Amino acid sequence: MDRHDRNDDTDHHPGDAIRMSRRAVLGAGAAAVPVGAMARQARRDDAGRSADRGHIDVAMKVNGKDVRLSLDPRTTLLDALREHLRLTGSKKGCDHGQCGACTVIVEGRRINACLTLAVMHDGDAVTTIEGLGTPERMHPMQRAFVTHDGYQCGYCTPGQICAAVAMLDEIEAGVPSHVTRDLEAVAFSDDEVRERMSGNICRCAAYPNIVAAIRDVQGEG
Repeated sequence: MDRHDRNDDTDHHPGDAIRMSRRAVLGAGAAAVPVGAMARQARRDDAGRSADRGHIDVAMKVNGKDVRLSLDPRTTLLDALREHLRLTGSKKGCDHGQCGACTVIVEGRRINACLTLAVMHDGDAVTTIEGLGTPERMHPMQRAFVTHDGYQCGYCTPGQICAAVAMLDEIEAGVPSHVTRDLEAVAFSDDEVRERMSGNICRCAAYPNIVAAIRDVQGEG
């Protein structure tokens, strides 16, 4: 008789007793763990994942309103504004601080919201394009961009306008740029505008109109 035809256990390989199909293993495991215990374990796992996230409370004044958010500490200011506060005027262009589409004003200074974490601005005042003006009551810079056609597709426009507003404040405060000739008398000029706005890219190339709009607001137009 061939050994493979024998039904006795004497010739079985020692490993045969622990050989089981994947389906058998899964079935045995499911039978061994009560449904209630599985549910409790799932809740514990969810709680553990929530604790691992380590959300942090962040309080800011956004467009004049006090807001409080619970955020993953890795959340950028841009994502906090767009995804959590639904202020989608600030655009995510490059997400690397290279295009300026996400420019907002924080404590009076323009910054790229994609390059800074929201938790770094706890207690700060943040102004987005929505906080500068409304269609019914536009900010002078918004109105000038419309008058001088300072946009085409409009994607970069919120960042351009926020940057322009803060940029004029920089000139008024006497903050020099790389093209400033007299450090003791910082003056408005087209060269100053082009240099200071160089971090805001307009892929439609509406730069002459943008400069004209800024000049108009400054009172030089």
